[in-house]
Amino acid sequence: MRDARTDRVTMWDVAIIGAGPVGLALAIALDRAGVRSTLIDRTPEQALADPAFDGREIALTHHTIAQLEGLGAWAGIPSVGISALREARVETGREGARNPLVFDLPQGTPDHVEALGYLVSNHMIRKSLFDVAAARPGITLRAGARVEALYARPGALHVRVDGDDVAARLVVGADGRFSRVREMRGIGAIVHDFRRSILVCRMAHDAPHHHIATQWFDEGQTVALLPVNGGASSLVLTLPHDQIERLRTLEQSAFNAEIMRRVGDRLGAMRLVSTRHVYPLKAVYAHRFAAERLALVGDAAVGMHPITAHGFNLGLRSQEGLMAALAGADDIGSRPVLRRYEWQHRKETAPLFAATNGIATLYTRDEAPFRVMRKAGLKLAQSLGPFRDSVSAMLMDRGSK
Repeated sequence: MRDARTDRVTMWDVAIIGAGPVGLALAIALDRAGVRSTLIDRTPEQALADPAFDGREIALTHHTIAQLEGLGAWAGIPSVGISALREARVETGREGARNPLVFDLPQGTPDHVEALGYLVSNHMIRKSLFDVAAARPGITLRAGARVEALYARPGALHVRVDGDDVAARLVVGADGRFSRVREMRGIGAIVHDFRRSILVCRMAHDAPHHHIATQWFDEGQTVALLPVNGGASSLVLTLPHDQIERLRTLEQSAFNAEIMRRVGDRLGAMRLVSTRHVYPLKAVYAHRFAAERLALVGDAAVGMHPITAHGFNLGLRSQEGLMAALAGADDIGSRPVLRRYEWQHRKETAPLFAATNGIATLYTRDEAPFRVMRKAGLKLAQSLGPFRDSVSAMLMDRGSK
C-alpha cells in the first residue's frame, strides 16, 4: 500500500472513501483483479494499522470466513481471538431461561462443521485486513484526510480531499451508516431510530458459557451474551440513552453488580475486563445504492439492527456483489454496471432489512400485546423443527451467492 499524500491530482480506477473492514476488503479484491484503487479515510494511519478494541464482537458466517480466506485476511487473525458459536438461544420475559428457543446445527450438517459461526473482535478483523492491504502495491492510502466535496466530470467523479483533487472512474462510499458520501451526493435513506443505545464490553465470569450465545428480551431491556475465549462473554446491553450513559460511567464494582442483576446471575460472578463502548441504535437503508459513477457498500448502503448479527456479513456481500458487477466491464463506473450491482444487493438486503426491523420492534416493545405476541411466537417456533433448521442454516450461510 502506498501513501498518496504527496499526489496533487491523480486519476484512479477506483477511489474508496472509508478504510473500514468493507472498504479494505474491496480494495484487496480490486487489487487481486488488477484494478488500482486509493483508500481515503479521515482516521490517522497509525489508528488504521493498529485499531483499538471497540467492544464489538462480529458473528462471522461460514461464507464470510471463506471470503476472508480468499482475501488472505483470515490467516492473520490470531486463533485465540476466534471463538466458536455452537448454539444460539432466544429468551423472552423473566421466565425465558426455562423454555428458550434454541438454534443449533441443522440436520444434515456435515460432520466436519462444528459451529454455527465464529465470533471475532471487530478490531482484529480490521487489523488483519489492513495488514493485507498494506502489502499490496496496487492500493494507495490517504489517511488522516477529509473529503470536502464530490463533483462529476465527463468519464470520472472527482473527490476534493484537503484541497487536492482525486479523480476516479468509480468512487465507492464505504464510510458507514452515517455516510457523508451519501449525503454529499444527495442520496436519502430510511432511518429507523429505535431511540435506544447499546453498551458493549467484555465480562469475565465464573460459570462456563459452553460457546452458547444468548439473546434475552426482558421487559425494559435487551441483553445479548456472546461467548468469547478465555472464560468471558461479550455483553451487549440495549437501554434508553440516559440509562446507558449512567452505566458507561458507573464505578466498576457497582457496574459488575448491576450487570449480574440484569442478567439474572446466569453466569455466576461477573467482572468487567475491558473498556465500555456506547453506540446509538439506528438502522439505515439508502434510497439508492448507486449514482453517477458512485456505489455505496457496507453500512453506507445498509446499516442493519444487530439483532440478527448480519451487518458485517452483508457488508462483505456488498463488496462481493460489486466485484461481480465490475467483472469484465470496459467501463467500471458505467450506469449498466452500477445498476446490476444495485439490483442484486437490493434483492439480497431489502427482505432481511424489513424482517429484522419488524423482529426488533416486536421484541423491544413492552406493551402487553407485544409481550403476548413474542411469547406466542417463541412457543410456535419451538414446535417447528424445520423452521429452526432453516434459521440455523441462514445464520451459518455456508452457500455461495
